[in-house]
Amino acid sequence: MNKTYASIKEVTDFGPFVRKLILPLPQTVPSAALSPDTFTVYVERRDRTTGDIIRIRKDWMSEERIESKGYCRIVDAYAANASGSRTDQGDFAVLELGGGLFEPLASEIATIDMHNVLLFLDMRITQNQPIKSDAGDISGLIYDRLSKTSLKQAEGWVNGCSTNPDMPMRYGYFSPAMGSGKRPLIIWLHGAGEGGLDTAVAYIGNKVVSLSSDKNQELFGGAYVLAPQVPTMWLDNGSGEYTRTGQSMYVESLKALIDEFIQLHSDIDTDRIYIGGCSNGGFMTMRMIIDYPGFFAAAYPVCEALYDEVISDQDIQTIKDTPIWFTHAKDDPIVKPEETVLPTYNRLIKAGAPNIHFSYFDNVKIKDADGNEQLFFGHATWLYMLNDECKLDFDGQPVKIDGQSVTLLQWLARQSR
Repeated sequence: MNKTYASIKEVTDFGPFVRKLILPLPQTVPSAALSPDTFTVYVERRDRTTGDIIRIRKDWMSEERIESKGYCRIVDAYAANASGSRTDQGDFAVLELGGGLFEPLASEIATIDMHNVLLFLDMRITQNQPIKSDAGDISGLIYDRLSKTSLKQAEGWVNGCSTNPDMPMRYGYFSPAMGSGKRPLIIWLHGAGEGGLDTAVAYIGNKVVSLSSDKNQELFGGAYVLAPQVPTMWLDNGSGEYTRTGQSMYVESLKALIDEFIQLHSDIDTDRIYIGGCSNGGFMTMRMIIDYPGFFAAAYPVCEALYDEVISDQDIQTIKDTPIWFTHAKDDPIVKPEETVLPTYNRLIKAGAPNIHFSYFDNVKIKDADGNEQLFFGHATWLYMLNDECKLDFDGQPVKIDGQSVTLLQWLARQSR
């Protein structure tokens, strides 16, 4: 019978990836006996519901689809303990896998139809070189049964559903483990790709879990994080289509969820409720601060998709005193800033908005598998926001509080009604 293995996953800018495989060995071996060539890792990425191998685009520009299967790149191999920590000698072998946008075979997420869904990675790890040890050579090992897996960044996240009888809404949330007293609430509204029926996608489909990291939790003194999910998209006005109406069928049900969540967690500070999100979620952020003026302490819309043409002068007056930090890129091909954020920002400034900021990037850049920086999809400015890399205002100067430069999240943590 083939052997079992364990995996360690990581939420990256592009969702969850398997980063390490932990293989139990029949005897203790030195790290020097292992190399990336000792094993091969073959994977077939399968639909969790049907079990079928998924089909993905052959490349970014192609409509041709191919089965998502092949060999993962092994970047390192070493002896370890049962938790996967490197040791000089160990009873386990760890294989570190390459992975990222350009190496999707280790990714546990893919776009199926209109939404991102979580996948099952059907792996077969085969030994193809002998492993030398004091007790004799080891050969012929095959591992194809996953025994356990871990995703540390998502620890503490729980899935739930509101009790609104008219339109219940699924959500994931994180409860703070540090601090005491009243806690702020950070709300993240997903983009169109993270809608659907798999709730965890709303917070691990991109790096939303960074908001629950120790670093950012310390910044807020311990904060709740709430990630609601809708089955279609926030821009759905009831037609099931993308429109320019600026309306959403989910406004009242989202507010009902937020109210219920606050009621269930009496230690939430209602003077420090922050709302933001990307693309569709940026649209809904704007919709919520317009429709519920004064409820939110601050907003952080990213590549927001509420067309300025549907924002009235009264709406501008309604939200001008709400602290807002916009994020967008000039070359966004999906949500064009000239139709959305740019005119809205200018109208807010003209109206005398006292606490409005706008990180306006020329473009979006990422690093490829070799660590080289290259241009990426201009719509993906959530990468900068969730990595807390928004530092400059619209004029290119740092945003400052009390004379000190701050990032978007540092600014957000200082806002209160």
